[in-house]
Amino acid sequence: MPRPTPSSVLARLVARGTRPGNLLPELHRALLENTGGSRSILLERRNETAGYVGMSGRGFTDLGEGIAGAEALELTAHAGDHPAVIDLAALPTLGRILRASHALVATVAGLRLTAVLAVGDPAIPEEQALAIGSIASVEFGLVLEWNRLAREQSFHQRLREFSVAFWRSLTSPSSKQLALESLTTDVNTLLGTRAVSIWLLDRRARELVLTASSDPIREAAGPRVAAGDDAHPAARGLHFDRPQRTAPGADVIAAPLRGLRRALGAVVVEAGVGTDDESRLALVQEFGRQLSVAIENLQLLDEILKQRRLLEDTFHSLADLVVVTDTALRVAQTNDAFAARVNCTRTELLDRPLEGLVGPSMAAWIRGEEAAAPGDADGAARTRTFESELLGGTFVVTVTPLASQDGESAGLVLVARDITAQTRLESERESLRARLTQSEKLAALGQFVAGIAHEMNNPLQGVLGHLELLIDTSESAAPLRGELRRIFHEGERAAKIVHNLLVFTGSHRMARRRLKIDRVLSRALATRRATLARHQITVVRHQAESLPAVVGDPQLLQQAFVNVLINAEHAIADSASSGTIQITTRLSDDRLRIVTTIGDSGPGIPPEDLSRLFDPFFTTKEVGQGTGLGLAITYGIVQEHRGAIAAANGRDGGAEVTVELPIAEQTKEGV
Repeated sequence: MPRPTPSSVLARLVARGTRPGNLLPELHRALLENTGGSRSILLERRNETAGYVGMSGRGFTDLGEGIAGAEALELTAHAGDHPAVIDLAALPTLGRILRASHALVATVAGLRLTAVLAVGDPAIPEEQALAIGSIASVEFGLVLEWNRLAREQSFHQRLREFSVAFWRSLTSPSSKQLALESLTTDVNTLLGTRAVSIWLLDRRARELVLTASSDPIREAAGPRVAAGDDAHPAARGLHFDRPQRTAPGADVIAAPLRGLRRALGAVVVEAGVGTDDESRLALVQEFGRQLSVAIENLQLLDEILKQRRLLEDTFHSLADLVVVTDTALRVAQTNDAFAARVNCTRTELLDRPLEGLVGPSMAAWIRGEEAAAPGDADGAARTRTFESELLGGTFVVTVTPLASQDGESAGLVLVARDITAQTRLESERESLRARLTQSEKLAALGQFVAGIAHEMNNPLQGVLGHLELLIDTSESAAPLRGELRRIFHEGERAAKIVHNLLVFTGSHRMARRRLKIDRVLSRALATRRATLARHQITVVRHQAESLPAVVGDPQLLQQAFVNVLINAEHAIADSASSGTIQITTRLSDDRLRIVTTIGDSGPGIPPEDLSRLFDPFFTTKEVGQGTGLGLAITYGIVQEHRGAIAAANGRDGGAEVTVELPIAEQTKEGV
């Protein structure tokens, strides 16, 4: 009965659904059965040594012994394109492995002489043995190729699974490191190699950094090598165009990691001896390709996240208040400055109506319900200044339309700059400018008036002296004493005007001492008691207790308050038959000044006259009824005492003049 051929065995095994891993052992069993041989072995060539080692067989307990040197060359010569029965006397190592004197040797088809099938002492005729060997070599080749394809398919499948798991594990820089380390370990197991390492390029330093390795000892060292160091496998792999061994016969494979437009690094695989170059290099290339995509995407993602963090940090670092709204004017985004100003968190502000945060007036302007201001343009940025109680200050508000990528309206961007301090500073600067202008006016006019006053004072005092002497001693002047007295009083009036001019110009020397403002006010009121009673004017005083003293000239300060009281009297007398003067004295909020406010119930000060009230010779009275020096003199006296004076209309009508004088402890003179 003829023995079955190996081809019928392989077909029967496949039809029976034999697992791929069991096909080679079954083929070995059938081969020995068909040839009557003692043992069979499938030898794999090691390219590094040009020798052979066993990869599968039957009748062995250990396939570890290899064939090297001259025997390997001799075996290669016999393992040609056709099977052969050879005498093992020239190949004692193979004879010892097979425990036979003769062997059937056949090259396994399709694997480029990388595997040889050997059967010890076939028990059938040589012609039949060669025929069986020819068919067997094809069958073994098919199974090996099938196994190779299955391994590669499994490798690619597992590599894809690793890649998916790798991406899913990326939630932070630390997880990225752990994912890369896990990936190198898994790929090292798949490839069956000693170690797999990933080196990434640091562009700025032009160095390769060991980022992950399946060998924890190397990973812990964390070395860096120069990108141009050709002696290092990673640096050499960086410049390769495909995976390859770093040198002929070397057991290290290096593969470049490349993005679309730049080098990313290299993969170094310590492959070990005896690996199949073509298959292994193809697998390393696939691993390098997928890893390159992952690394480049990671770097792009890192750059995007970095830019996003930079934009967010910039947005939240702005001192200006920024709000982004949707088309319904509901908050879509805010920066930290706005959230802090309205005392809410940014999360709490989301989707809230803007009107409740900025007030109805500003919201109406933002919606465009108010008339456009000069400079506003439809569809462009609009700017206006608002006083906002809700935001607590004065703001320059700019509203800009927010457009989506397709050009459609997506909402508005509101930027509010707080100019409260700037506005206050401008107001103070304007006040100082006005005071400086007033001081310059007084100084220029004072020089002019002082010269005239001195020239007039001497002859005027002579005239008054002679008139007084004439009235008191001359008998001949007795009939004219009434007229002479009127002349004398007019002369005294002229002398008083000259005196006021000298006070106005600062020619009067101040006698500084500590004094109480309430006493100065009492003396000033005493001089006006008769006039106040005549015009039925009531004086109401409000004075804080225990006010500190000030340093100054009591006569000059009394004159200053008298001048203010006279103006108040005239305002009331000109408008009504009676009235009230309110005098309030208190300590300033900073406790550095005494503040005296004198208010009347008169008609108030016309707005156009407020800025000129302290100008010399400015008066609203008829010609001959006032010189216009009263408040100008008062202004000069207060300035000499390092104080401040201001006039305004009262909230309930009438005029108010406020005089502020520094307390004695804050004044060096006289302390």
